[in-house]
Amino acid sequence: MIQLSRIEQQTLATDPYEWGLVNDLFTPQDAAALTASYPRDHFKTVKGYDGEKGYVYEARSLIGMGANEPTFADALGAAWRQLAAELLSDEYRAALTKLTGLDLARVPIEANVFHYTPGSWLGPHVDLKDKIVTHVFYFNQAWDKTDGGCLTILRSPSMADVVADVAPLLGTSSVLVRSDKSWHAVSRVVEGCRRSRRSMTVTFYHPGSLSTMWPPGDASPLHDYDQPDDEG
Repeated sequence: MIQLSRIEQQTLATDPYEWGLVNDLFTPQDAAALTASYPRDHFKTVKGYDGEKGYVYEARSLIGMGANEPTFADALGAAWRQLAAELLSDEYRAALTKLTGLDLARVPIEANVFHYTPGSWLGPHVDLKDKIVTHVFYFNQAWDKTDGGCLTILRSPSMADVVADVAPLLGTSSVLVRSDKSWHAVSRVVEGCRRSRRSMTVTFYHPGSLSTMWPPGDASPLHDYDQPDDEG
C-alpha cells in the first residue's frame, strides 16, 4: 500500500534542519479506501500546555509504543489494518533508514491518528529528545491553507518565522528528524472550517522511551469522533 520507492528516492532538506516531503505515497485506489474508512472510534481529547507549547486535538492510537499489532484492530477497516501492518514491516523501516541515514531497524515506534477540529492547534516546539524521527501522513482530499491546519516548519519558536507550510493533503507526508532546532507547529484550524484536519504520525523512539501521548496508567475516556464534515 505504501509506495516505499517514493520514500527511498527523496532527499532531506537541511534548512533550517533535516526535514522533507514525500508525495504520492498511495495509489488512487488505496488513497480512496483510506480516506473513506478514516478512523472515528476510540479517540481522546488532548488539550493543555506542557511548559513549551499549547495544544488541543483529538487522538487515537493506531500502534501502541513497541506493539506488534494495531490498537483496537477490530474497529479498523481493512485498508487501515493493512496500513498498520506495513508500518510495522522491516521494509518500511528500511525505507526511512535510507532516507534519513539513521538506523531505525530495531527502535520502538508508535503511530497515532488525529482529527484537528475548528480551533485545534499544536504550538511551536521541538520534539522530546526521546524521539528520533517522525513521519506524518495526511488524509484530506482537499484543503485550503487559509483554514489553518498546516504543518509549519520554523526557524525559531516564533510562528512568524516560517520556512514552509505543508497542507494536509491525501498522499502527502512530511519527515522530521529531531534536533534541538527542529521547531515546528500546526497552525490553528479556523472556526467555521467544514472538515477536520486528518493526519497520522509514526514516531521512531530511542529504546526505553515511554509514550507521552499514552503514558502508563492513562485512563482518559475514549469516545467516537462524531462531527460531520465535508470528508464524509
